[in-house]
Amino acid sequence: MIEDIELIFDSSIRLAATLLLAGLGELIAERAGTINISIEGMLLSGAFGAAYGSHVTGSATTGLIIGSLVGLFVGLGQANLSHRLKVNQFIIGLVINFFVLGVTSFLAAELSFRPIRFGILEIPLISSIPILGSLFSQRTPFFLLFILVPLTWWLLYKTRWGLEIRSVGEDPEAAAISGVPVLKRRRQAIYICGLLSGLAGSYLSIGHVGSFTPNMTALRGFVVIAAVILGGWRVKGAVAGCLLFGGVEALRVSLPALGVTLFPQLLISLPYLAALLTLTVIGRSNRQPKELGKDFDDQL
Repeated sequence: MIEDIELIFDSSIRLAATLLLAGLGELIAERAGTINISIEGMLLSGAFGAAYGSHVTGSATTGLIIGSLVGLFVGLGQANLSHRLKVNQFIIGLVINFFVLGVTSFLAAELSFRPIRFGILEIPLISSIPILGSLFSQRTPFFLLFILVPLTWWLLYKTRWGLEIRSVGEDPEAAAISGVPVLKRRRQAIYICGLLSGLAGSYLSIGHVGSFTPNMTALRGFVVIAAVILGGWRVKGAVAGCLLFGGVEALRVSLPALGVTLFPQLLISLPYLAALLTLTVIGRSNRQPKELGKDFDDQL
C-alpha cells in the first residue's frame, strides 16, 4: 500500500513540475492582463530546443538553457505582435501554437538526434523519508522550483516591478497616468512567461521523458492556464492547481500499473475533464484581474 502511494505521489510531482514551471510564467502574464494562449507553443518549442540542443552540445544543462531561450523567442513574437503591432492576442496565440507544432513536427522527422537526459539528484537523508522523500530525489531541473516559486511570489508582491505588473492588469489607465509603461510591462510579463515555459518544455523532454516526440506537450499549455485560473491568480493557488492536475494525470498513468482497468479513452481524457469540471465548479468564484484579456491603447 505504501509503495503504491509513493508511486502515485512521485508521478504526481514529476508531472506537476512541468505544469508549475510554465504556470509561474502564465501567472505573471495574466496578472499583467494578458491571457497567453501561445504558452502551448512555448512549451513545445522549448521541449524541442532542449532535446536537439542537448544532442548537439552533448550537455543536458546547455540543452536546458537553449530550450528556455527558444521559449523566450516565442514569447518575443507573442508580446511584440500583440502589444506593439496590436494584433489580437488570442488569434496570434493560436497561430503561434499551430506554427510551432508544424515546425517542430517537421524538424523531428527530418533530423536525427538523441537527447542527453539529466541524471537523478538525491538529497542525502531527506530523500529516504517515506513518500515525501520523493520531493528530494528528482532529476536536477526539478529543484529549480524550490527557487522559482518563492522568487515569483517575491517579484509579484514585494517589488515595485511586481506592483506595476499587477496595476496594469487591474487598471491600466490609472497605471499609465501614474507613469507606468503599460504595454512595456505586459511585454515583459510575456517574456518571462516564454522563458519559464521554455524551461518547462525543456524539463519535459530532457528531464522527465528523455526524448522528443511531435506534439509531446499534448495541450498541457491549456491545462496550465486552467490551473492558474483555478488558483485564483495567486502563487499558492497556482501551485495547488498544478499539483491537482499533475495528480490526476499521475492517476491516468498509474492506474493500469496498479491493476485498475478503465476505458483507455477515459484515462486519456482525465486531466482535461478535471480541468473542465474544476473550472466550472470553482473557477467562476475567483476574481480575475479586471483587465485580463483586454487590449490597451497607449495613445489614449
